[in-house]
Amino acid sequence: MRVVVPYAAEAPKTRLGGVLDADERDAFAAAMLEDVLYAVRDAGGDPEVLATAPVDVDAPVIVDDRPLTDAVNDVLEATDEPVAVVVADLAIVTPDALVRLFDADGDVVIAPGRAGGTNALVVRHPDFRVDYHGASYRDHRRIARELGASVAVLDSHQLATDVDTRADLVEVLLHGDGLARQWLVDAGFELAVEGGRVDVRRA
Repeated sequence: MRVVVPYAAEAPKTRLGGVLDADERDAFAAAMLEDVLYAVRDAGGDPEVLATAPVDVDAPVIVDDRPLTDAVNDVLEATDEPVAVVVADLAIVTPDALVRLFDADGDVVIAPGRAGGTNALVVRHPDFRVDYHGASYRDHRRIARELGASVAVLDSHQLATDVDTRADLVEVLLHGDGLARQWLVDAGFELAVEGGRVDVRRA
């Protein structure tokens, strides 16, 4: 199975702008990418990075600065074997979660993110194409249904948790054990419990 990891190499994680400056966002995004690549390898995969600009990683890099939908569909069109697509900001992903994804039955296997997104999927149907605009989880189920393709949905906290906002950093500090969590700790972030709610603060 071919495993592709899309990565926004230029100005990543802009929604963390209130917490991290531009250089910090670059470094944190790179740490999350490395965690995802490690998890893919430990799950038995051989990851390729589908990046919007050249990146220095220990994996093959495909540079494609088009929107995510176009870039991923180009990979699907050019590949005869099954393809897994795993986004690069899954900072708490584990090899076990990815093994479940890779081994799940179905022409299309979807690991939904929160708020209607698609954080990972496996495509075995030759005519399936992605659409990452809007509520992509719903759209991917519709596309598969129109093709007559079987769909499996994988419910996984590790795969559902992509990191985009300050609140997501709580999940990384609570459940992460890789480079992304260590980066946050080294940058002075810690959990803060106030009024029964868990947040992060920076020393």
